[in-house]
Amino acid sequence: MSKHESRPAVAFRSASENLPHERRGGTGSAVRPPVAGEIGFVGLGHMGTAMAANLAAAGRRVIAYIRHPDRIGRLEALGLKPTTDMGDLFDCELVISMLPDDAAVREVVFGRNDDHLGGLAAGLMPGALHLSMSTISSAAASLLATEHAQRGQGYVAAPVFGNPDAAKARQLFIVAAGASADVARCRPILDALGQRTFVIGADPQDANLFKLLGNMMSATALEMLGEVVAVVRKRGLDPQPFIELMTSTMFGGRAHKIYGDKIARQDYAAGFVLPLVLKDVRLALAEAEKAGVPMPSVGVVRDRLITAIARGYGELDWTALGLIAAEDAGLYAVPSSAAAD
Repeated sequence: MSKHESRPAVAFRSASENLPHERRGGTGSAVRPPVAGEIGFVGLGHMGTAMAANLAAAGRRVIAYIRHPDRIGRLEALGLKPTTDMGDLFDCELVISMLPDDAAVREVVFGRNDDHLGGLAAGLMPGALHLSMSTISSAAASLLATEHAQRGQGYVAAPVFGNPDAAKARQLFIVAAGASADVARCRPILDALGQRTFVIGADPQDANLFKLLGNMMSATALEMLGEVVAVVRKRGLDPQPFIELMTSTMFGGRAHKIYGDKIARQDYAAGFVLPLVLKDVRLALAEAEKAGVPMPSVGVVRDRLITAIARGYGELDWTALGLIAAEDAGLYAVPSSAAAD
């Protein structure tokens, strides 16, 4: 069979159950060595490129799937092996995806209608792993995990907390969930990408739920930071001493320190752009509605994001929640990125 031919589905529930009995561990978990061969990577945006480059710098051979050939030279310079052929990933023991939303991940796993090769589920070998580091819905994660399990492949969800700068510096925080044997095989890869990995259980969808809820805590913190900074500025005061006071006393967490400083400086340069934030907010609200839990503060953030995008700020960072608060207060702040245009 050619590596570019789709493989038939295998009636197995997980990658570990597809292994010989003598290679299983104590409670039925598979005992397999960590991933050592080629790593496939799909999703070479700002975050994905930084992550893939770190793996290459750590001595891993990374096959980077891209759709646009004009990026090949830049990726080769980072030590990656770029390809425009999805089939080149099918012999990899592990494929990492770092994609923007549910639709993009589904397309990679199930394939496009106009692509006879199919996606990762049809192409990967039994026993291979899909390490999904995208921020997606818990329903999508559950669907993908089931599809891979039916084909004897492993699926680990491992979304990250951090921006492209943190990715470059290997300072990401990773939330991982999946079969223990599969997570163990991924650990050296995760250790090369972030400063700490939190393994929260065996069900991949739980990692995505935690990631979405964590993002909502940050988003609501940014909204409140924007509002209080607007009050300080409207009273004619410098917001920096206020931010220093609060982050040195009652609100010393990373979100308040990092984003409070940026909002006080009116720094809205792109990092986590507003349409992607809005996507996560809508996913989190859907998760909450499914659980029968109201999230009124997140609803406020959703409306503020819609306002920001409608005003033409869709390319700005989520610190632009502070810009909207300032504008609504009559301050009419100008984003630093817009001033450079």
